[in-house]
Amino acid sequence: MSAKPTVSESSLSGAKKGRVFLELALIAACFLVMAMFVRVYWIVDFCIFCILVLSFDLLYGYMGRLSFGHVLYYGTGGYVASLVLVHLSPNPFLAIAVGMASGALLAVVLGSIVVRLQDAPFALANLAFNQIGFWMANAGLQDYTEGEDGLSSMAESIGFLDFTNQPVAFGFMLVCLLLVFWLLRTFALSPYGVMVRSIKENEERVKFLGYSTYFYKWLTFVLSSSLAAFAGTLYALYYGFVAPNLINPFGNIEVIFAVLIGGAGNLFGALVGGVVFKLMSNYLATAITRWELVMGVLLLILVFWFRRGLTGYVIGLRQRLVRRRAEEV
Repeated sequence: MSAKPTVSESSLSGAKKGRVFLELALIAACFLVMAMFVRVYWIVDFCIFCILVLSFDLLYGYMGRLSFGHVLYYGTGGYVASLVLVHLSPNPFLAIAVGMASGALLAVVLGSIVVRLQDAPFALANLAFNQIGFWMANAGLQDYTEGEDGLSSMAESIGFLDFTNQPVAFGFMLVCLLLVFWLLRTFALSPYGVMVRSIKENEERVKFLGYSTYFYKWLTFVLSSSLAAFAGTLYALYYGFVAPNLINPFGNIEVIFAVLIGGAGNLFGALVGGVVFKLMSNYLATAITRWELVMGVLLLILVFWFRRGLTGYVIGLRQRLVRRRAEEV
């Protein structure tokens, strides 16, 4: 018979839940305020991109595995969702379910191979699979994906849910983002999250304690890839169009930069990095002709001056201020 939780354990669990809900309210408030100053369709794109960055941060920031092929699952979710809308049913929820399932199934198969690798071999193996997926979307499965012309689709309206309505689409994407954040935050605070971070710090010691690190790495890889596929389905529903650029291996660079800007291993860092990267790319593209050069310089400044990302810098600054006050007292 399992022991009942003590009063202190129950209060601690309640405090964690209350903190998570407070964080969700803060995120929602920030996006709502941002929608007052930034174009709504940009904010919708920010929400989708932040879900993709959060999924990558689970793999890189928490488990310590750098992948150059994460957008493979993003594109898989987008393409499968579009195919469902075109050939099976215009129901958006069916498209989301099948798209996520396809990304998860692909991750189950490929993850059993790549998680056996580490460091550069892990990153390059994922890049190789991503390149194969890009070729299949561009040429190998052209009869289904329409190749470079792209695949158009249209989701039906269900009740008030109409993806052609900007405010409604924004609300739906924001709710999806909050759900993903809640899931990953719960994961990070759980014993399972502690295990994954322990694998990042010292995998050999975790093996010595008798745990199967392969299983935990594989399961984390599948979860991360499934969430990336979820972001891809949302992209297909909102834009009604997918093309090979959605699965282009170069898209991994944007995701990696976003994580580095915000700070790896920090869910708030993934959100901050995703929003900052998108703001920079959107505003620079409209103001400067050679905006890629300016973007590169700004990213170099952020990477070299803020080694732990923007959120890591703020946390470090706060800790220094607290330490200085304690020394003065």
